[in-house]
Amino acid sequence: MGSKQQTSISRVLGILSEWDKGTKQLRKKILEQFIIQNQNKTGPELEEEFVQAASLFLTRLTAWLRLTYMTGVCLNELLQAVAIFLSASSGHKFMAEFMEVGGTLTLLEIIGLKQAKETDKTEALKCLTCIANAGRKYKELICESYGIRAVAECLAKSKSEETQDACRNLLLMLAQGNPKFQNQV
Repeated sequence: MGSKQQTSISRVLGILSEWDKGTKQLRKKILEQFIIQNQNKTGPELEEEFVQAASLFLTRLTAWLRLTYMTGVCLNELLQAVAIFLSASSGHKFMAEFMEVGGTLTLLEIIGLKQAKETDKTEALKCLTCIANAGRKYKELICESYGIRAVAECLAKSKSEETQDACRNLLLMLAQGNPKFQNQV
């Protein structure tokens, strides 16, 4: 193992260790750095960045998301970081991992929370759009989770034009190429 690879492994282990021991402020800082450094990366690039351990970081993100989304702690940053994984081309593995732990339901719950900020709802809708973009199977999973109703309610209650646009776009996407649920949308 080369010294460069050893350095990369040490860096990733350091990030994961900091996350595990970190305060809310430290985790927010880690999230902000991750967002800046990893925008528009592909799945393989994320794996390279995390020395084939990107899933370990995604697991930590989804666990913290599920534990804290009702309080709103770093919610926007968490959702942006999750969106990086969900939107990564050739990153279907990440999407599958996120969905296996109930990520879709969590996102649908976030857009229905009265106390959630509009910006957080918009980020959750962006994550749902990434999932819907992955194809018919994923659109059906969102719809089977009462996603059409959740998105329509979010659209009706939203005061933000950006959130309303995200809702409309997601509903249009859920209707296209999804014959099983097209009439419901």
